[in-house]
Amino acid sequence: MTLTDPIADMLTRIRNAVRVRKKDVNIPFSRMKVEIAKILKNEGYIRNFKVIENNKQSILNLTLKYTEKNESVISGLGRASRPGCRVYCKENSIPKALGGLGIVILSTSKGVATGKKCKDLGVGGEVLCYIW
Repeated sequence: MTLTDPIADMLTRIRNAVRVRKKDVNIPFSRMKVEIAKILKNEGYIRNFKVIENNKQSILNLTLKYTEKNESVISGLGRASRPGCRVYCKENSIPKALGGLGIVILSTSKGVATGKKCKDLGVGGEVLCYIW
């Protein structure tokens, strides 16, 4: 099975796992997905992640985070840039997710970073996704 948009696949797997209140979700491994998982962990949207080595293809395992009332910390995920329509922004026009309540993840020349970090670094890039 070939995927044309692996990041959208990752977001869809997380969205589906959150809807059915799963504890873990497995995603095919890529370095970009690991960088996105690091940001999700640092921002408090997931509990943890780990890479499970395999002979064919490694797997990225995300442990989702829920509140005491069994509500997900992630209330929404959205893909901004797609293979058919790339979305770029400059450092002075970085978008906000949910009016600043969520995060924007960008792919920059300095690596994958949040919108806030990109403003601090003074770089723009490709808007990958929104998380709120």
